[in-house]
Amino acid sequence: MSMFEEKNIKPMLIGAESEPFDSADFIFELKLDGERCIAYLDENGTELRNKRNIKMLPKVPELKDLHIHVNCRCILDGELIIIKDGKPDFFEIQRRSLMSNPLKIELASRQYPACFTAFDILYHVDRPVNDLPLMERKKLLESVIKKESPLFAQSRYIEEKGIAFYELVEKQSLEGIVAKRKDSKYYFDKRTKDWIKIKYLQDDDFVVCGYIIKENNVNSIVLGQYKDGSLVYKGHVTLGVSSEDFREIASQKKLESPPFKVPTGNENAVWVEPVLVCTVRYMMKTQSGGMRHPVFKGLRRDKAPEECVESADK
Repeated sequence: MSMFEEKNIKPMLIGAESEPFDSADFIFELKLDGERCIAYLDENGTELRNKRNIKMLPKVPELKDLHIHVNCRCILDGELIIIKDGKPDFFEIQRRSLMSNPLKIELASRQYPACFTAFDILYHVDRPVNDLPLMERKKLLESVIKKESPLFAQSRYIEEKGIAFYELVEKQSLEGIVAKRKDSKYYFDKRTKDWIKIKYLQDDDFVVCGYIIKENNVNSIVLGQYKDGSLVYKGHVTLGVSSEDFREIASQKKLESPPFKVPTGNENAVWVEPVLVCTVRYMMKTQSGGMRHPVFKGLRRDKAPEECVESADK
């Protein structure tokens, strides 16, 4: 069975983080603030799967005809995004991925339609192409696309001038950029330093371990990450927690005791089974490892709790 028929690809992942740099050996792309997806496209239709191989078309039915944008059977790697106020909005795509009511999904797809932005090609006609160098795959990707639309786009890139590109991104308060080595192959399910993220706004993923209800209906989420196979306490986040996300968190199975050793100040916490993952944005890390000005971005379904590991390179 071919990888197209099997439909079980685990994408290649970013393996390093860096300050902005210039290099003739790299291309630089916009880091889109969305949900990573693999698109399987041929004359019979469209299949869209996220990193955990969950089918996404029920969540984004407006993208059911992506296959009409290409001229052959192919597998594309890209980002599922929703544009709001001119920028990719992480909260909106995560909110959509949590929806289950078809009517609400239909209404949301009309108000804020999703878009798939392709940045790599992994399969062409009848063969895998992941062993081709990146620049050859980029040319091949361009050749298979018949047309772009508000629902389907090809990621643009620039060569060499990473610093100037980053400065433009910073002025627009966008997420950041990704540097990719020109001669790199595509390694399934591998975290490789051939792809380097250069972020303006930092974020990280945490396991939701509990919550504290404060005055005026303000809810603080207790965060954790795995270290050496065990959950460790990583602080709180209060700003940005929507009522919808909090209801999901509060509905989880309650625990009688915390899943880790916690400092004082958590006596009133309600502990929940650590099965949900959330993303938190912040300006910078403090010397003690805490986050300065953390803001809750949303829950995410495309990542398992065990993948939330304490690390400098996320």
